[in-house]
Amino acid sequence: MSSESLPVSWSAVEAIAPQASLVQANKLSNYDLILQCQAGVRPGKALFSELIRRYHPHVEKVLYHLAPDWTDRADLAQEVWIRVYRNIKRLQEPAKFRGWLSRITTNLFYDELRKRKRVNPPLSLDAPLNVEDGEIDWEIASDDPGPAEEMITQEFYDQLREAIADLPEVFRTTIVLREIEGMSYEEIAEITGVSLGTVKSRIARARQRLQYQLQTYLED
Repeated sequence: MSSESLPVSWSAVEAIAPQASLVQANKLSNYDLILQCQAGVRPGKALFSELIRRYHPHVEKVLYHLAPDWTDRADLAQEVWIRVYRNIKRLQEPAKFRGWLSRITTNLFYDELRKRKRVNPPLSLDAPLNVEDGEIDWEIASDDPGPAEEMITQEFYDQLREAIADLPEVFRTTIVLREIEGMSYEEIAEITGVSLGTVKSRIARARQRLQYQLQTYLED
């Protein structure tokens, strides 16, 4: 993960936020914190600030993977939290807040991507992809690796970054949404505006290309 931070200041939403909260926000569970943010007309400042503190790293991670070369990711992150602030009462299942937050973040990114009409932006990944279908195992063994294993692992991730960067933009975006965000094919189709069959085809082709380029590392 990039060391670059995406600071979110309260000033972006302060003008429309209530200033008082009697709840000790940092003492609440994630679930109760979200319930408290949904109570009343708008979330209180202390509650919403705590929500940002807990979940902004997730927003940062999503935006980093989707747009590592965008210098204005912080602006997009601010917009994410403004939308969360204005719409959190619409969330029907508070336990699914993280997934809801991911969809808001991804939708905003994709809207901006369409506006910019970017072509082949490089995508850098420094976290393993969790392929639930089992085609590619990105998991690192839990035992501490020796120097030789560490070198091989680093080589693998170097090759992985290059392989991902070589994918066409539509493949890169789709594989990130599927393997990092864990979104369903239906969700990806809705966000990207293409058919379900196209989504499945892009993911399959992206996996095939990655497997081919990383074949040496995926063998035994």
